[in-house]
Amino acid sequence: MSPTLIQALQFLLSLSLLIILHEMGHFLPAKWFKTRVEKFYLFFDVKFALFKKKIGGTEYGIGWLPLGGYVKISGMIDESMDTDAMKEEPKPWEFRSKPAWQRLIIMLGGVTVNFLVAFFIYVFTSFFYGDTDISTKGLKGGYEISNKVLNDAGLQTGDDIISVDGKTYEGYSDLRMSLITAEKVTLKRDGETMTITLPQDFLGKLSDNNERGLLTPRFPFLATSVIDTMHNSKADIRENDLFVAIDGNEMLFADEYESFFEDNKDKKVVVTVLREGKKVDVPVQIDGDGKLGIIRNLNPLKAQELGYYSIYQRKYGFLESFGVGATKFIDQITGYGAQLKKIFTPSTGAYKGVGGFKAIFDIFPETWSWEVFWRITAFLSIMLAVLNLLPIPALDGGHVMFLLYEMVSGRKPSDKFLEYAQMVGFFLLLALILFANGNDIYKAIFK
Repeated sequence: MSPTLIQALQFLLSLSLLIILHEMGHFLPAKWFKTRVEKFYLFFDVKFALFKKKIGGTEYGIGWLPLGGYVKISGMIDESMDTDAMKEEPKPWEFRSKPAWQRLIIMLGGVTVNFLVAFFIYVFTSFFYGDTDISTKGLKGGYEISNKVLNDAGLQTGDDIISVDGKTYEGYSDLRMSLITAEKVTLKRDGETMTITLPQDFLGKLSDNNERGLLTPRFPFLATSVIDTMHNSKADIRENDLFVAIDGNEMLFADEYESFFEDNKDKKVVVTVLREGKKVDVPVQIDGDGKLGIIRNLNPLKAQELGYYSIYQRKYGFLESFGVGATKFIDQITGYGAQLKKIFTPSTGAYKGVGGFKAIFDIFPETWSWEVFWRITAFLSIMLAVLNLLPIPALDGGHVMFLLYEMVSGRKPSDKFLEYAQMVGFFLLLALILFANGNDIYKAIFK
């Protein structure tokens, strides 16, 4: 199976699951409060549906346009803009006839389910998989930082990052993610502790630069084999040869070798490798592209064996997993909220990094891993919930905003006002979708 197909299957499965559960969150309380639900659809059925079946007064179906899904509730002005029924007298089974508190529960049902889904995914992935990560303590040589935006901000390879915005991290993955919304980074360089303030438009510069990596622990240059069609095919390089020097100059890290090769193209050099506890000198040729034609071993466990860092593993009991899952859930919401704040602050330039369906597609790996799939799905569930809570008419948050106004003031907005608000919200939502997916297209063509 091709890597792209694997990504596509994960993408469709994850979004379909989240859409169905979100709409189920509206559907169930509507039924509990004896509100008629006319349709329940996965994807949009513009003009026609791929599948539909009516059961108990509700039409269940699958549309052909995979941009979301919906439930159509009688007596509610929604994305269908079916206003004919609103001209008639309210019926007891209609949404508009129900008390405000019941309508509020119906509207909050979708995001509530998405939050609960994310929480329980974090709980059960913690229980079944535990946590495995590279420890931020005891890194040999600090981090490799080749991202130009970070370099321009003052960070450099070899820095050992102590904290981000005053917070320390046990795992490398969490530390790396925290840099996305960071403002200050405290690090140790050559035995000296310093704090670097990142520019306000850091996220915007990251988007313009289009570099995916921020930093990685420094790896050894450990060979697995020589490509037999390359210029060094006759060189005496063997599996598990550890590069330790070039022309007698000690080098411990792969980034040092790559930099040296780039600066010494078309040169013959002698590399010293550590083989079965002995040092062996091997003559090699650097080609015009700064390459040796040697396949490197990038296995993290092998780097750990060589003492470059340590990998920790945590296993959790069933009850313990609820506390761990709750912490992950809260941290993810907090982190995503910080990203949204920057996106809606033009001076940060973070809006340049907003992506659409292509960006979501790209975060899924090219190989199938249920652990990774569920962790991504949990994040997307939080993202879907938070975005739906935005106070934009046509989103759940817009309906909630008007309902809260009604409950506080005692005055219900008119149906005509809600109709106009829904139209405005629809066009705002369409503009956001076009902007996000337009960003994807721009990056694909020009970056």
